[in-house]
Amino acid sequence: MTLSQNNYLLKKSAAMASVFVAVMLIVLKLIAFIKTDSLAVFSSLIDSVTDLFASFISGVAVYFSMKPATCKHRYGYGKSEALSALLQAIFVGASGVFVIFDGINRLFNPVEVAQTGVGIWVMLFSIFSTIVLVCFQSYVAKKTNSLAIKSDMAHYVVDFLTNGTVVVSLILVKMFGFVYFDVIAALFISLYLLYNAYELGKESIEQIIDTELSDEIRSNIENIAVKCDGVHGVHDLRTRNVGEVYYIELHIEMDGEISLNNAHKITDNVEKMLLNEYPNSQILIHQDPLGVDEIRLDNQFGEKCKI
Repeated sequence: MTLSQNNYLLKKSAAMASVFVAVMLIVLKLIAFIKTDSLAVFSSLIDSVTDLFASFISGVAVYFSMKPATCKHRYGYGKSEALSALLQAIFVGASGVFVIFDGINRLFNPVEVAQTGVGIWVMLFSIFSTIVLVCFQSYVAKKTNSLAIKSDMAHYVVDFLTNGTVVVSLILVKMFGFVYFDVIAALFISLYLLYNAYELGKESIEQIIDTELSDEIRSNIENIAVKCDGVHGVHDLRTRNVGEVYYIELHIEMDGEISLNNAHKITDNVEKMLLNEYPNSQILIHQDPLGVDEIRLDNQFGEKCKI
């Protein structure tokens, strides 16, 4: 089994597991909300609904991201994961705004919270289920570097925090009968949802518009290239992340008197060294004679963009 096939199976398993957990928690939280009429439980229920939507979108994105490149899509479909993350961010943000408005309404029109015991037990089970799922998703995300799985995991990390907040809220309401604890917890959850939506949206947009890889990775790419025998310099490095694949383009400077065959061997060696460091990358290398006078991409951006 190839690395790509193994990654696809891992991502598919993670997506299916998240859908199963989301459906289970929606049913349990709906029962808990009907029993308690707690806004905090309701906000957590809304969060789980967004998780189900996110998990479904992630599953679709994983499927498309692993489709092979075609003559009309020669870079493949890796950006479908970034698009799914952006859709999730929009949905999560809208959910957070909805809960905020409901919370403000309950500040002026308090609702009594009943049967808090049922809510507490449901939320404790939700916490346990979420921890198990997040551990699995974290493993898959590290193995595959999938933005779809990372964004899906982010939802469930928020779930863990929100479920814990709901439990504390229900315990305080049960002990002190102060219904505003419930509203405060819901507002806290919604604000965290908005923050999470911002982070997800930011990362997905950066990938969609081909933001460069980190300065650390770019610097490492240059260092690897210049350490290879026969390479005297590197310029016009361009990088981007498409799904789980890094696309790397660079110009290497070599002795202009060597044969084309030797230049090809040097280039192959650079590509091999880069693939050892960044497997599953797509690498394009242009060969330049040392000292050639030409228009360079680096010069268009000035010193501030040089590593």
